[in-house]
Amino acid sequence: MRIALVAESFLPQMNGVTHSILRVLEHLQGRGDEVLVIAPSTQDTGVPDEVHGARVHRLPSVPLAGYTNVRVALGGVARVKRILAGYAPDVVHLASPFVLGWRAAQAAHQLGIPTVAVYQTEVPGYAARYGVPFLENWAWNRVEQIHLLASRTLVPSSFALHQFRGRGIPRVRMWRRGVDTLRFNPAKRDDAWRATVAPGGERIIGYVGRLAVEKQVEDLAVLADVPGTRLVIVGDGPQRGALEAALPTAVFTGFLGGEDLARAVASFDLFVHPGEFETFCQTIQEAMASGVPVVATGRGGPLDLVENSRTGWLYEPGDLGALRSRVMDLTGDDAKRRAFAAAAHASVQGRTWHALGEELVRHYEAVGTVAARGAAL
Repeated sequence: MRIALVAESFLPQMNGVTHSILRVLEHLQGRGDEVLVIAPSTQDTGVPDEVHGARVHRLPSVPLAGYTNVRVALGGVARVKRILAGYAPDVVHLASPFVLGWRAAQAAHQLGIPTVAVYQTEVPGYAARYGVPFLENWAWNRVEQIHLLASRTLVPSSFALHQFRGRGIPRVRMWRRGVDTLRFNPAKRDDAWRATVAPGGERIIGYVGRLAVEKQVEDLAVLADVPGTRLVIVGDGPQRGALEAALPTAVFTGFLGGEDLARAVASFDLFVHPGEFETFCQTIQEAMASGVPVVATGRGGPLDLVENSRTGWLYEPGDLGALRSRVMDLTGDDAKRRAFAAAAHASVQGRTWHALGEELVRHYEAVGTVAARGAAL
């Protein structure tokens, strides 16, 4: 197939969207498909023009105010339309569309090219967290406009599926995320690494993710004095300085990737994620693959990933007392924690990126078949 993949964010910025795009590109490269990635430009001169066999077309962009490593592509629909017309793809993949993806959705619609829109970021929910709740309705209108134009929308969780159907968005299907169970594995647990962050032999409560307002990492302050534990924060972002001040006893490792990340996650005793706006939450799935039970908010993607009283605990959003009690329940009972860990590990086996990649290709083929049938009529 010939695919244009329009990325709202891409390398060198690493986040959940970029991670899933890279795995998709790997899969398409293995199939021999031809892919063009359209993404915002970057000031990093070391980024390649080709990634996993896909050519990368960069559009001029500017940094997002207050979050300088996030860049927003400039230009209008006409620019994207010219690129798509010149490339003539069989399908356009819109990865977490909002700004650039909105232009690409219109351009593809005008050209009669089928689109698969992959919903990955609850931008409207971010509005209140960033102190601009009056933008939430506008943001939902933008999301609805994009997905109403799409030939098919793929959402990662049952929560998002119900959310979209409740808003009258048609042609919505579920497409989850794979997990690399060779990379994220209990065998990566490292006692030497544990000793560097918890020299007193404390139970390690870990978080992995961006240090940004929408992740609500400051909620973890309620865990700072849980007896016999050490809080370890893996990741970086604009909130790091404020969080280091708010969580003075926590260990901040900064960004970790590759085997360093796999080792850290497998070395946790418990994984926590306080964010309420996760459409999926890949880091939860990676923790479970590493044999680590989870405590997370009972909203969004975690609802599908965490089974209460078996693989971890979910708590009501905002109920930080429940967060603390659930964490104490597992850090204070080694036998229960080991049972939850084994169940968490077993629950994600078989969720390979290859299987998810093949499922995605079937979605591509389905919208292409519908488009071809419509053209024939």
